[in-house]
Amino acid sequence: MKKFNFRKVLDGLTASSPGSGSSTNSGGGAGSGSLHPGGTAGLLREEIQETLTSEYFQICKTVRHGFPHQPTALAFDPVQKILAIGTRTGAIRILGRAGVDCYCQHESGAAVLQLQFLINEGALVSASSDDTLHLWNLKQKRPVILHSLKFNRERITYCHLPFQSKWLYVGTERGNTHIVNIESFILSGYVIMWNKAIELSTKTHPGPVVHLSDSPRDEGKLLIGYENGTVVFWDLKSKRAELRVYYDEAIHSIDWHHEGKQFMCSHSDGSLTLWNLKSPTRPFQTTIPHGKSQREGKKSESCKPILKVEYKTCRNSEPFIIFSGGLSYDKACRRPSLTIMHGKAITVLEMDHPIVEFLTLCETPYPNEFQEPYAVVVLLEKDLIVVDLTQSNFPIFENPYPMDIHESPVTCTAYFADCPPDLILVLYSIGVKHKKQGYSNKEWPISGGVWNIGTQTYPEIIITGHADGSIKFWDASAITLQMLYKLKTSKVFEKQKVVEGKQTCEIVEEDPYAIQMIYWCPESRIFCVSGVSAYVIIYKFSRHEITTEIVSLEVRLQCDVEDIITPEPETSPPFPDLSSQLPSRSLSGSTNTMASEGITKDSIPCLNVKTRPVRMPPGYQAELVIQLVWVDGEPPQQITSLSVSSAYGIVAFGNCNGLAVVDFMQKTVLLSMGTVDLYRSSDLYQRQPRSPRKNKQFIAGLTELNDSPVPLELERCKSPTADHVNGHCTSPTSQSCSSGKRLSSADVTKLNRWGGRPPFRKAQSAACMEIALPVTTEENRENSYTRSRSSSISSIDKDSKEAITALYFMESFARKNDSAVSPCLFVGTSLGMVSIFSLNLPSTDEHRFTEPVMVSPSGTSLSLKGAVLTFSCMDRTGGLMQPPYEVWKDPHNTDETEKSLRRKLVMNSPSLSQETGDHQYTIICSEKQAKVFSLPSQTCHYVHNITETSFILQADVVFMCNSVCLACFCANGHIMIMSLPSLRPMLDVNYLPLTDMRIARTFCFTNEGQALYLVSPTEIQRLTYSQEMCDNLQDMLGDLFTPIETPEAQNRGFLKGLFGGSGQTFDREELFGEASAGKASRSLAQHIPGPGGIEGMKGAAGGVMGELTRARIALDERGQRLGELEEKTAGMMTSAEAFSKHAHELMLKYKDKKWYQF
Repeated sequence: MKKFNFRKVLDGLTASSPGSGSSTNSGGGAGSGSLHPGGTAGLLREEIQETLTSEYFQICKTVRHGFPHQPTALAFDPVQKILAIGTRTGAIRILGRAGVDCYCQHESGAAVLQLQFLINEGALVSASSDDTLHLWNLKQKRPVILHSLKFNRERITYCHLPFQSKWLYVGTERGNTHIVNIESFILSGYVIMWNKAIELSTKTHPGPVVHLSDSPRDEGKLLIGYENGTVVFWDLKSKRAELRVYYDEAIHSIDWHHEGKQFMCSHSDGSLTLWNLKSPTRPFQTTIPHGKSQREGKKSESCKPILKVEYKTCRNSEPFIIFSGGLSYDKACRRPSLTIMHGKAITVLEMDHPIVEFLTLCETPYPNEFQEPYAVVVLLEKDLIVVDLTQSNFPIFENPYPMDIHESPVTCTAYFADCPPDLILVLYSIGVKHKKQGYSNKEWPISGGVWNIGTQTYPEIIITGHADGSIKFWDASAITLQMLYKLKTSKVFEKQKVVEGKQTCEIVEEDPYAIQMIYWCPESRIFCVSGVSAYVIIYKFSRHEITTEIVSLEVRLQCDVEDIITPEPETSPPFPDLSSQLPSRSLSGSTNTMASEGITKDSIPCLNVKTRPVRMPPGYQAELVIQLVWVDGEPPQQITSLSVSSAYGIVAFGNCNGLAVVDFMQKTVLLSMGTVDLYRSSDLYQRQPRSPRKNKQFIAGLTELNDSPVPLELERCKSPTADHVNGHCTSPTSQSCSSGKRLSSADVTKLNRWGGRPPFRKAQSAACMEIALPVTTEENRENSYTRSRSSSISSIDKDSKEAITALYFMESFARKNDSAVSPCLFVGTSLGMVSIFSLNLPSTDEHRFTEPVMVSPSGTSLSLKGAVLTFSCMDRTGGLMQPPYEVWKDPHNTDETEKSLRRKLVMNSPSLSQETGDHQYTIICSEKQAKVFSLPSQTCHYVHNITETSFILQADVVFMCNSVCLACFCANGHIMIMSLPSLRPMLDVNYLPLTDMRIARTFCFTNEGQALYLVSPTEIQRLTYSQEMCDNLQDMLGDLFTPIETPEAQNRGFLKGLFGGSGQTFDREELFGEASAGKASRSLAQHIPGPGGIEGMKGAAGGVMGELTRARIALDERGQRLGELEEKTAGMMTSAEAFSKHAHELMLKYKDKKWYQF
């Protein structure tokens, strides 16, 4: 007896056959419940042997690409030649040669204040805003923290680590200087207190320490710079100030001359002061480089602060003085700049973004030698540039890292693994011709580390869409990222005219060319995009340059509330009327229903396509532009789904108003219908077609609205020659489409009085199923681009019309009684309904451009919970079936023999045996559940309710380990993998919570266990869910540290050694060690072992050996506590002895005095 499921009835599901079944969710969380019904399902399990098991899957991050978001600090190892960048979020990026790119993160997330390399020792010290020092081990591919030191009572402001020293100087906000042993990460008892450093007569606090450096001439002397303009030259041995320097203006930075006799300071008034140690009373030289020269006796005009200065000497030329800031206040509009002073020449390099930090790269790591600078690394807020100092025009080096991902905000992404191997070379050969010129001819100076390509050999391509309408193709093979080719989609449109400070485009206030969706067929090289201004552009790839007019079509997709009459209550199915809950504001930007002349906008697109012939360089060339038009003063809704078939020559797209199907080979509209009509196929195309009214004229190729008060049952297609034949919408063939001519299509979604599913009322101007974040800053503006389908986030916002959310072309069975496959279009909606359309194509290539293409609903309807996200098909053996495609050939090839070749199609049809039964299995995944149907019987074999409490953001059927699986990313942060066709859970990991719309918009899966998302506005995070790749990841990552001998110091000569400085060596261990300096107060700083130290041993302990390890750790901790107790006891004994000594001295002092002498 058939099981009756009341929940199934309420959800509007229909049983396909007596052998089908459904599952109920028993958990309420992600990944609960899967049903394997009997009957034909048993045969299915026997036919398809699933090979995937949970051991094949593991989640781990692989590599992060792009510019570090919100950078704060910069460091360089001149021997290893690697660069480190710290950020406000506590991240550190370490860069070397191409392929050497490492990301590590402080667990606290505190901002990185400063970075210091232990030069040529494979270690890095970071100081963070939570007043903690961390020591990173760089001798492994994934750096780990060995030690941490947390300051409890003072805030860290500056750190300095002398070359080949193990003692780190730490300056604090209180003005004190502490010293830390790098090896043990323990604080020394040697402290330079601020009140000892300044003169006793000084009445004010000198401020925080802003600079620390040892003298190049004498390591026993330390230069301490305070914020208020005080500089102290401290003798470490005698523990006193050898000299003090005072200046009226605050100090921002200090740098030494290599001889150690002079140093230069930068100040808050835009001045540079040069001081000589022999005459510290006044500066040896004072200059305001960008200040206006005044009359004699008057001080130069103050400028903006010079935030940093570097003073680098050369053996054969004048020294370089390089500084940031210092521009005049009267030039407020000038961009941030870096100034290079070399002799009498002053060069100002203007930057596109504010300067965060800069470093001068020098030939030697020794501070007491001629520095010989050769480059300057400039860290900007949104870029990293390196300036070549060896050439007089100071060109910049070509950056090998993908630091320009965010050149325009990323609005969508696509990821393709194991694509055709020739594509990367083809795209690179085209893109290299358009690269910028004028770079330095020298090699990139940050060349440290070692990287091997590893075992992963398949090609990968990442495509990013941007807010300015540009598309970037990236080579992502072997965990690297290099840009191949850039396409500017805005070139097909006329530039927007600015009227009264606003552009004429009124669907969005800014970025009208922003890319929303990308569809790419690597085999046929057909590329298609949809934009925020409701347009679709189809591109074809060619190696030849052409000049041609751009063909455009205009499509009308809108349903009118006047034509919708709610059915009688007794005939209405139990669906709520959502129209009363429609939001009244636009979610896609500001709209305006009236033109400037006061006429209602109607039948006009948001953007104007160029009508003149356009030169198209080799690469992707626009084949067709399709635009949705305004209707009755309402702007077109943004496109929510897009799919292209190169084999059929058809593109389909939809939004919350309806579906459009266009033949891009004949440049005609095949179908334009409302979503409500999807379920009335038996009625919609059997009504009598009606000709347009004769008294209406076609003006400029656009069909005017019928203003009759009586609603029409059906309007004709806007294409003038389109007609309905035998209940099918056909392509026009009696009139050819000339280049540059606009063709129009009318909306066939005028509704009549009929029952069935209740119609939905007209939405407001932009009430699509999308959520837009508030636009306040540039980052928020970047977040406001919502991916069409990430409208599925609107599971909590079902107050808008039913939208088309998924489209899929496939050779399949459109009806139950079909015995052979035929071209089909699967259409999924936001209410979980699936409809299948049949495509009737001409049988031969000769007739493809002359005979009509017919698109007709098959009447087949399937349903799921939640918005439909993706489709896929498998053959009866469990193999993944790819959609049919056309093999690429150059459309503009001059070779006549190739021109005459017929189209080569790869159909990928399922093998039809003599046995009766099903030959194909369709996987459909929605926001809530996944189902597997067999075709043509339309039997539902498996159902898996993925989540009840959340919803799926992204789902894809992917190929992995010679098998197929379903990968899902849920809004609650879970990544789930299910086997196919049984939908058995293979993996469920709480990976990443949905913190902003950027993740939902850009997360995507691909084959071979790869995925990516935009982790910040400037960075792409790649990850893998493949156990095999996790195991091989170490071999694919680059080595940060390579054994290199430290260069020898130059021979100073006898006389220079005798008269040039201190002849005796300086033993820091003797001075700062516990024996002479004692121990620091334990309340001042707390030592925290890192994961690479004792804590790492705890994490690695397991089994019998783990028990022994834990026991030894416990003994070590007990010994450590006993040691602390012993130290406290010794401290108390010392205090008691001191008290006894003072008491004895007091007794001796007053021993011989009489009582009256007191």
